Amino acid sequence: MTLANGLAVYPGSFDPIHMGHVDIIERAVQIFPRLVVGVLENIEKNALFSTEERVEMMREQFAGEPAVEVRSFSGLLVNFLKELDATVIIRGMRAVSDFEYEFQMALMNRRLYPHAETVFLTPKEEYTYLSSRLVKEVVALGGDVTGLVPEAVAARLHARYRKATHPPTR
Repeated sequence: MTLANGLAVYPGSFDPIHMGHVDIIERAVQIFPRLVVGVLENIEKNALFSTEERVEMMREQFAGEPAVEVRSFSGLLVNFLKELDATVIIRGMRAVSDFEYEFQMALMNRRLYPHAETVFLTPKEEYTYLSSRLVKEVVALGGDVTGLVPEAVAARLHARYRKATHPPTR
């Protein structure tokens, strides 16, 4: 693997960012001098937060970390890699159930861009079950996500779901 510019890319929808994502980013910057977190703009997905909101939450979380840059992208990940002159993709691997999908994606990315290499990182054990979908479900049902998402994200989640369950009166 050639890492000419020391840059790795961690792509995802991050809707919303949770502590498993934070942990993977913190691990990645221990290995790579620069990390671009690529927030996927995917109009096909019914995201809770807009791309701009997700980028903002990620930037707030990593404001004090100069090695982390947050950008949005759309389309193929390999095109984003080429735009950045990057070859390393960071992916989180929570459980064996993630392996087949992630393996297929890694092989397809390499097929589309032979210089692409995927590095799989595992989060701390306490985050292996955590997903954005699960976090949203817990909040929607009135549960507490303290310690599962950054505090600022928890506040945004609760505010978003409060609006959804209590629409403004006319």
